[in-house]
Amino acid sequence: MSASTRHIVAPIVGLVAFGLIWELAVRIFDIRRFVLLAPSAIIAELADAPGYYWSNAIVTGRHVVVGLAISLVLAVVVGSLMASSRFVEEATQPVLVLILVTPWVAYITSVVLWLDGGEPTILFMVAFTSFPVFTFGVVGGMKSADPAARELMASVDAKAWEVFWRLRLPSAGPSIFTTARFAMGLGLAAAYFSEGSAFVTEGLGYIGQRAAAFNNAEALWATIVSSALLGIAGLFVISALERLVLRWHASQRT
Repeated sequence: MSASTRHIVAPIVGLVAFGLIWELAVRIFDIRRFVLLAPSAIIAELADAPGYYWSNAIVTGRHVVVGLAISLVLAVVVGSLMASSRFVEEATQPVLVLILVTPWVAYITSVVLWLDGGEPTILFMVAFTSFPVFTFGVVGGMKSADPAARELMASVDAKAWEVFWRLRLPSAGPSIFTTARFAMGLGLAAAYFSEGSAFVTEGLGYIGQRAAAFNNAEALWATIVSSALLGIAGLFVISALERLVLRWHASQRT
């Protein structure tokens, strides 16, 4: 089997094996529906209303993409300041760590009341939860810029924006894409839970919240699986963008 074929077949085999083990475990141990639903029942639910789950997955995906984009832009601004000043970095790090380790699920209700619910609440939560991860990635990448290249640009009196655009930001590219994978998971979870609390009427989180309220295990687990598939698709997109944007980098040449 060639390497390219193996890269396609191996993940499929792994997912199928995982699904079979899941199905057997539910049937053998007679696990209750709400605790763990069999994959066959989830697939049947998705097959009954594919357009319904697809349209709501698109809404959740849009919330994640927009929120992560906002977070990344802010992280580049803040991260560049931190990378250029040790004092700013040491002053900002505790705040970022505090945001990162605080259980954000606990204060979703406060954010809903503050922003009056709706899409702004969802986008804020996605951006807020992923911001520290992106920022640490930006700082680490910018500080890893080649010292010889920095000295060269300083020797020709390169302007600050030129150093940022031509050296620091490209140097941060690999770490940004690495942290984007973690940010995707955080953003997807934030979008899902926020949609269930922000008084919206669309999105996987909204469906999941209603399903949980009405003890509809099939719909609840369908949203969970849809979110997982959405996350996998997002990771594939990030990998594709990484290969495209960083095709000049050593990590993408093999």
